[in-house]
Amino acid sequence: MPKSKLLLLSAVGLLLVGAPLSAQGGPKRYRVTNDRAIVVTRDVLVRQGFEVIRIEERGPDRIVWYRAGNRGKGKGKGPPVKMVIHREADRVIFVDTPSSILVDIDVRLRLP
Repeated sequence: MPKSKLLLLSAVGLLLVGAPLSAQGGPKRYRVTNDRAIVVTRDVLVRQGFEVIRIEERGPDRIVWYRAGNRGKGKGKGPPVKMVIHREADRVIFVDTPSSILVDIDVRLRLP
């Protein structure tokens, strides 16, 4: 099979697989205050072994900079990574958040 045809079939396959994912409603929106979102995010990151470096305010957004700790292995700390908590009307949206962290945040924010 020629390369161009194989590439076209691969692209069509990826579009078909990705379609159901995009139909799930996009990012989750939480009806919580910015302060609650920051407290929960900081707690989840620390519990998972990350170090919160700083939290910046940029308009309606809060940028959380964090990195992996050395976890007692003496291999140094990881590179800085950012996560954005975007404020939209009465809800917050987590952007650029790894799914392993977002699952824990979701559980904590849904608790009363």
